[in-house]
Amino acid sequence: MSGPSKIINTKFCEGISDISDSYSAFIIDQWGVLHDGIKVYDGIIDCLKQLKDRQKHVIILSNSGKRAEANEKRLTELGIPSTLYNQIITSGEVTWQGLHSQSEGYFENIGKKCVVISRGGDRSIVDSLDVTVVDEPKDADFLIISGTDAPEKTLEDYEPLLKEAARYNLKAICANPDSLGIMGNRSIMGPGTLAARYNDFGGIIEFIGKPHQYIFQYCIKILQENNIYPGQTVMIGDTMAHDILGGSLVNIDTCLVKRGLHNSVFNGCEEPAEVDRALDILIRQYNNVRPKYLVDNLIWGNALPDRKHKRRVVK
Repeated sequence: MSGPSKIINTKFCEGISDISDSYSAFIIDQWGVLHDGIKVYDGIIDCLKQLKDRQKHVIILSNSGKRAEANEKRLTELGIPSTLYNQIITSGEVTWQGLHSQSEGYFENIGKKCVVISRGGDRSIVDSLDVTVVDEPKDADFLIISGTDAPEKTLEDYEPLLKEAARYNLKAICANPDSLGIMGNRSIMGPGTLAARYNDFGGIIEFIGKPHQYIFQYCIKILQENNIYPGQTVMIGDTMAHDILGGSLVNIDTCLVKRGLHNSVFNGCEEPAEVDRALDILIRQYNNVRPKYLVDNLIWGNALPDRKHKRRVVK
């Protein structure tokens, strides 16, 4: 006979001020939380300033296939200066570092010639490396998938290249595991979709980015150098599959932002009970992983009385 069901609490927050005193470090997703690819969401600048004033360590963690410098430039252009956070860590940056050393794990001796699938033909992920970009899989040692030209290109447009790469048994690196991305008010196909299709064709793929532990361990190492540990850290993101699952896998508390990739699930939910039911839909889809906190948007807000919604895990 099984024991009693475990009670899990999700605290519904008005803003980040509700939880700021509990943590020394904030790992914050970029797309869907800070901006939509076109503009910064309302309240973001103030929230980041409030965290800075309280000397919180802020890491912007992104599955972007571009390097950290390119993302810093983009955030600056959107109106988020680098003075409001401590680091940007991207899948593209971690991939670049791995290719630079070619000394650990999947990256070890991976090769010097690659095919790159990216957005707009961007090749910054191999800039300054001893790696040559080639056009044909038959001439390559490995494949990098860092972006897509969706919606202009569809999955079917990429299939011939993916099949050819699989035929030559190319190792592949997905430098952005997102299956979907946000562009303005619509979702577009992400590199993770191409990677999954490559796997369907028999290709071997390594994912660098959320929810996979490698990139979270990269963050944890940086925080530990600043005497901050996982128990003092919260991950804030808009996707269950990447942000919430990834944080949970390394024992970091998580906060789900309703606006973003799952916005349609919560759309029209006004009462707490309605929001709770919508949250349950997501939880059942993602291995019963439940965020510790739920917030409408990444805003500072005002501290509210404790409002915990206790739910039982369905076994």
